[in-house]
Amino acid sequence: MAIEHLSPSDGPERAVEPELMDRVRAEMEPYLSAVSAGPDDFTGHATRRAGGLLARSETARDVVANPLVLGTVERVLHDAKNYHLHLTQVIAIGPGESAQAIHRDQWAFDFFPFPSGFEVQCNTLWAMTDFTEENGATRVVPGSHKLADRLRLDESDTEPAEMEKGSVLLYTGALYHGGGANRSDAVRQGLNITYARAWLRQEENQYLSVPADLARTLPDPLLRLMGYARGAYALGYVDDLRDPLAALRGTSADSGLGFGTLERRS
Repeated sequence: MAIEHLSPSDGPERAVEPELMDRVRAEMEPYLSAVSAGPDDFTGHATRRAGGLLARSETARDVVANPLVLGTVERVLHDAKNYHLHLTQVIAIGPGESAQAIHRDQWAFDFFPFPSGFEVQCNTLWAMTDFTEENGATRVVPGSHKLADRLRLDESDTEPAEMEKGSVLLYTGALYHGGGANRSDAVRQGLNITYARAWLRQEENQYLSVPADLARTLPDPLLRLMGYARGAYALGYVDDLRDPLAALRGTSADSGLGFGTLERRS
C-alpha cells in the first residue's frame, strides 16, 4: 500500500472530527509560535515545525494511537517483529512558501538502499486545516514506491493530496512526495506522525522528547509504541536483560530474550 485515505463509509472523507484537530492545534500553538521558520529550502523559509507532541499535546496521544492507523501500520509492516513511533511533528506552511523538493522519507536512514518492495515505514499526514492545491497540499507521485531510488522528480510529476480537515493521508517511506507551494493567504497546517520498524533508529528521540517522569504517567501500550519495547531479538534491553518498560516502571528484571517475548500490537 502506498497511499490510502481512511474515511467512514457513510460520512465525509475524514478519519476524525475536525474539532479533534482543532484541539491539537490549540495545544501546540504556543510551541509552534516559539519556533522559527526553516533555515534552508528543504525545511522551508516560510514553514515552521514543532515536535514533541506526546509531551506537549494530550489530544495528540490519541491521534498517535489511532486504531485505524495502527491497523494499517500492521498491514504495511506485517513481517516486522515490532514497530515504533518514528516522528511526531506539526508542519505549518506559510503563505509564499515554495514547493518542497520531491523526496522519500526513508532517505533519513542515511540514504540506505533498501530493497524495492521492502517497506520500512508507514507514515501519516493529518489535515489540521483543509488541504488544497492553492494552500500547499502535500504533493505525491502515486505508485512511486515501486520506482527506482534517488530519482530526481519535480512538481510536474506530482498530484496534490487535497483533503478536508480531519482526513489522514497514509503513505510508505518509499513514496516520492513533497510539501506544496502555498499560494494562498492562509497557513496550511498538517500533523506528521510516522512509524518505522523498531530496529531502525527513531528520527525524533522519544526518550528525551518525553521526560521519564511524564512517560511514567502514560499507558503501557503508548509507551511500547514510543519505543519502550524490544526492537527485535536482544535489541533494546536494559542492564540485566530487563524489558525497557520494566526498567522505566522500576519493576523486576525480565530475562526473556526470545522472539516469543515480543508482543505485537493489534
